[in-house]
Amino acid sequence: MIAGMSAAAERLVFVVAMAGACVGAFFLLRAFVLARAGKVSADLSVFKRGTPGIVYFTTPDCVTCKAAQRPALQALQNRLQGGIQVIEVDALDRPDLAKRWSVLSVPTTFILDGNGTPREVNHGFASTEKLLVQLKRVG
Repeated sequence: MIAGMSAAAERLVFVVAMAGACVGAFFLLRAFVLARAGKVSADLSVFKRGTPGIVYFTTPDCVTCKAAQRPALQALQNRLQGGIQVIEVDALDRPDLAKRWSVLSVPTTFILDGNGTPREVNHGFASTEKLLVQLKRVG
């Protein structure tokens, strides 16, 4: 026990330190995934420079992809009326791409700026509103 500190206060300090370490690890992992994806984003021959995009990793049996992510992406495309390109990648059909982009689960979406550089990543479902905010941040 730390001198002058109650057991409860000591536990609180420990919990806060652990939470901080977890948050730090999350941001480091996110930065690593974006940096790695940036190195392989040139592999997307279908990306048209000048228009921001979303690379959407899915699989045929992903229920969340069909029930939530695909409709969210469609709503985003309708809302932006051609101001966004969505590139769908079947992670089972293209495991090489999924591995190089560090895709660990589906759905996974990457927000690309107009030059094709990954700027944001979402592991799991990302709502239309969240994707819109991320797109606005990248310009």
